[in-house]
Amino acid sequence: MARTKQVPLGKVNGYSDYKEKKPNGTATVTIDAVDPATDLERWRLLDERGRQTWHYLETDEQVKTWPQSTADRYHLGLPLDLPDLPKAKSPLASAHNALSFFSKLQLPPGNWACEYGGPMFLLPGLVIAWYVTETPIPEPVATEIKRYLFARQHPQDGGWGLHIEGESTVFGTAMNYVVQRILGASEEDTRMVKARSTLHQLGGAVNGPHWAKFWLSVLGVMEWSAVNPVPPELWLFPDWVPLAPWRWWIHMRQVFLPMSYIASRGFTYPLNPLTRQLREELYTQPYSSISFLSHRNSISPRDNYHPKTFVLNTINWALVNVWVPYLRPYSLTKRAETWAFDLIKSEDENTGYANLGPVNAVMNLVACYIHDGPDSKSVKLHRERMWDFVWIKNEGMLMNGTNGVQTWDTAFLIQAVVEAGLAEDPKWRPMLTKALEFLDDQQIREDCAGLDVCYRQRRKGAWAFSTREQGYTVSDATSEALKAVLLLQQLPGYPKLVSEERIQDAIDTLLTMQNASGGFATYEPQRGSEYLEWLNAAEVFSRIMIEYDYPECTTAVVTALSLFSQHNPTYRKDDIAKAKVAALKYIRKAQRPDGSWFGSWGVCFTYAGMFAIESLASVGETYANSARVRKACEFFIARQKEDGGWGESYKSCETEVYVQHEKSQVVQTCWVLLGLMEAKCPDREVIERGIRLVMGRQRANGEWKQEAIEGVFNKSCMISYPNYKFIFPIKALGMFAKRYGDVELL
Repeated sequence: MARTKQVPLGKVNGYSDYKEKKPNGTATVTIDAVDPATDLERWRLLDERGRQTWHYLETDEQVKTWPQSTADRYHLGLPLDLPDLPKAKSPLASAHNALSFFSKLQLPPGNWACEYGGPMFLLPGLVIAWYVTETPIPEPVATEIKRYLFARQHPQDGGWGLHIEGESTVFGTAMNYVVQRILGASEEDTRMVKARSTLHQLGGAVNGPHWAKFWLSVLGVMEWSAVNPVPPELWLFPDWVPLAPWRWWIHMRQVFLPMSYIASRGFTYPLNPLTRQLREELYTQPYSSISFLSHRNSISPRDNYHPKTFVLNTINWALVNVWVPYLRPYSLTKRAETWAFDLIKSEDENTGYANLGPVNAVMNLVACYIHDGPDSKSVKLHRERMWDFVWIKNEGMLMNGTNGVQTWDTAFLIQAVVEAGLAEDPKWRPMLTKALEFLDDQQIREDCAGLDVCYRQRRKGAWAFSTREQGYTVSDATSEALKAVLLLQQLPGYPKLVSEERIQDAIDTLLTMQNASGGFATYEPQRGSEYLEWLNAAEVFSRIMIEYDYPECTTAVVTALSLFSQHNPTYRKDDIAKAKVAALKYIRKAQRPDGSWFGSWGVCFTYAGMFAIESLASVGETYANSARVRKACEFFIARQKEDGGWGESYKSCETEVYVQHEKSQVVQTCWVLLGLMEAKCPDREVIERGIRLVMGRQRANGEWKQEAIEGVFNKSCMISYPNYKFIFPIKALGMFAKRYGDVELL
């Protein structure tokens, strides 16, 4: 953390009370005098080729030298003092106003930034990793993390959930309670008392899921005997073994990898006065009286979203009672640990220590601390990289779900502006040229070192979800970025930065990612059987053991291949045609009897439906000639709210049944509108009502305010995509104007 004073853990000095205003002075929030806060006017976001880090300026001279930008102030929730724009009466005028606002948030490299928060289990891993590796936490960071967690306590019971909109759980409450204590919160603070009461009502920390028990054991406030086995020996299985870890979903195996190494080493932070006290606070009985071994499978019903199977419980019993105490050879254990750490090292080096995501990043830090020592280069590099994941906003500091959404949001914004017919407007050409330059810079130009040895997918020509440096191929991120490049580079006045050879590299990579079913997954083709879900030990997540087919990813690839074929009709013509036929067959098969598609990366049926209809429309299937498209439109129309919008609750993701949100949501309304317009739905009044709602929610300065959470992963955990409230309205408003004319609606 540059430009800040670093202080020992847990010693957080006070700051003067800070009164903050939401953007443009719409409301005033006064921070409780009990909670110290930093001066938000001193925070700055630095973007170095997409690498986003926040910095706190200690001196007035630093503040003078590095002025706060409009983007800084927006993300911090500070007043912007932007002028009101002429009231938009037509869709294109509304889109122009939105771009007038959103363009001011573009960062120097050409991308847009935003928080990518929502999950409440990320910060605890970071803070515990800092604590056990004795990494100093900068004072402003400690202050703002503490403030964020208090701001996100459940308003009734004082606990914390799996994500910001969820009910309190043992996972969220135990872990975030520990963080607050590490950062200096008193156990006698009334909010901590309330949180502790909720934790005890849920049975205490022994009822936490596997990941909670892992971190609490690392910290030394739980015994390792309470943690179900994570043997690194699995990494020694030959590749042909059906349950070999290389077959697992990339996020699962990259978390299991350092977790297995740390658990096998039995690392526990030495006891100190704080952790001794936490041993008494986290449980409903004295620590010394707890039989932790008997609580391996104890879990609160609120945390037990995906119960462990009989198969997994049997395997765990055999490992605990037979393999580890009687059969496990020391030499095999050491060989497994060595190979596991070699794979950790490969992950670090292939990502520039940015790692796949924040969960494995903090675990890799701990693993390197154990293996290489506290003063090693690897630990130093990990410590520096942790700042890529933290984000500051008006509520305090959170941890993002990746190191950002830079490529993803930038690609979508370009497409939205092109769709709106505004890309050839000279006013927006500089903004879009910078965005194109960013995508040019972020394309991955080479494969990983040791690609096969570390089980990585081909990535040459791909785009990552966030940055080139992070370096993981993602099927839909590659597809959306490729579409954005092709759309802009074919327009007059834009440079052709991405060469034909590099475009073909992207196509070559996409064609390696199709599943046998015809659908496309996220990071790589499906490698294992769905029966591997029987070994899902996480409990709080579902569908995490292998890659799956997704309508969202499949649509992105289909539409990218179609656009490329228009650009270059001959390159791999037969392979592309074959891939599209199989992909569309999957899309049709994935449609449910009621006409919907289930979404896995956005909430939920509205999100997947938009993509699936776009797939079908790209090959000429519309309302007029396709019964399945008519059924999809009818599914949406039947769920339109009285105000003309659509709103879907995140509960749909958990239950797999459409659940109405109590209010219409701008983003979801736009998803539905885009689907209906792609389908050429003949009911113009339905579409106009939705457009009017979107326009009516727009503020005088061109922005839309944040509403309910938009994203999801693994069915149970929600995640924020704040830039969607600009991107999809611009696209929907522009598409309406193209289809029906830029008529006055307000």
